Amino acid sequence: MKSIVLAGGKGTRLWPLSRELMPKQFVHFLDEKSLFQHTVERALLFSEPSEIFVVTNRDYRFRVLDDLREVGIELPEENILLEPAGRNTLPALVWAAIKIEEKFGPSKVAVLPSDHLIEAGEAYEKAFENAEKLADGFLVTFGIKPTRPHTGYGYIKPGERIEEDGKLIGYAVDEFKEKPDLETAKRYVEGGYFWNSGMFAFSTSLFLEEVAKHASEVLEAFESSSEIEEAYEKVPEISIDYGVMEKTDKAAVVPLNVYWSDLGSFDAIYEVFEKDGDGNAIRIRGRKGYHIGVNSKNNLIMTERLTVTVGVSDLVIVDTGDALLVAHRGETQRVKEVYKALKEMGDERAIVHRTAYRPWGSYTVLEESDRYKIKRLTVLPGKKLSLQMHYHRSEHWVVVRGTATVVVGDKEILLRPGESTFIPAGVKHRLENPGKVILEVIETQIGEYLGEDDIVRFEDDFGRD
Repeated sequence: MKSIVLAGGKGTRLWPLSRELMPKQFVHFLDEKSLFQHTVERALLFSEPSEIFVVTNRDYRFRVLDDLREVGIELPEENILLEPAGRNTLPALVWAAIKIEEKFGPSKVAVLPSDHLIEAGEAYEKAFENAEKLADGFLVTFGIKPTRPHTGYGYIKPGERIEEDGKLIGYAVDEFKEKPDLETAKRYVEGGYFWNSGMFAFSTSLFLEEVAKHASEVLEAFESSSEIEEAYEKVPEISIDYGVMEKTDKAAVVPLNVYWSDLGSFDAIYEVFEKDGDGNAIRIRGRKGYHIGVNSKNNLIMTERLTVTVGVSDLVIVDTGDALLVAHRGETQRVKEVYKALKEMGDERAIVHRTAYRPWGSYTVLEESDRYKIKRLTVLPGKKLSLQMHYHRSEHWVVVRGTATVVVGDKEILLRPGESTFIPAGVKHRLENPGKVILEVIETQIGEYLGEDDIVRFEDDFGRD
């Protein structure tokens, strides 16, 4: 079975932990691996690396490659599909299905969102085996048995039983239900409905046939376009649920009796974290992070500095250094409204953290004002920044670790720890790590405009504009 990993979501409901250029699927907030890394490892249960396709945003290309490299997984370059624009799940899956058929012919595939927390044991593997049996005649989704009434998930009403040798392997889908209010959710749970997991299994040929029947404009956009950019200009923004699953008469659901969460809000994160004796779920990041609680109960606290709570309960407190979120538990679905407001204001904190990842390494903003910004640059061994120029700022580089090769204008110099150089505005420059250890540089920017878009690239090892 082939696998499609969906990794293009922006994770706006988990701001400030998740940002547009570092969405939740790539954030390490549960353990040493990202949700994306765990998802690809689950895909290896059914697929070889050459059979795994990742659909993601172009902005996440190097994040995907870095995550794969960290866990020692190498996918063929043509298996990483970079969307020029977000158009929801149906266009992403149609593109992936077409690419799979081009490479392997009609195939059975598993569709795995990369931002879910799932217990992948024997029951997980058995559910996918059952789904593979049904995939020739059905578009299969996976239903989670609810543990309680939940208003944040869609529901599936099971219909006629589907058996093999007298054993249940699934149900025909009677009806899909949108996210309900609490009273309706209680009725769904009592009526034996499943949570809609957002995972699927199907044959590419049946899937494309059903797309042609129920969402023909999506398939036509790809078939009538010679370039992917052209297809994405034509294609509507539409989910697989709305475009196909709610309309087809070939939908089936396979029960998936494992622990599962879509981690779609901080309330969901609170549920999965371990709690202390007062019901507080605490996650500390960084050497200076610490929490002291006095008469504080049932809070989610994620911080990288000393955080003290006194006499508060049922709060979500998320501190990322450059932003602080305080919300009542139960209200955190509305965090996406904050993200929207920041986007409308043009605030870059909707897009990047203090630490932003680049294909050559990362940078962390240590301090900034209207006319200066101080960063710590971390350059991986053998990597180099683009040959670039800035119109509105000068830069001063000081090496604190490793060895740097620096180009300034027509000069190339070697800098060691404690040594520095100055780059005037309007001068071409480049920073390279020629060594075998990580290079750390403190960069001080001074100018009237310090935005990340004040970059003119002349050469780039990573194909960026």
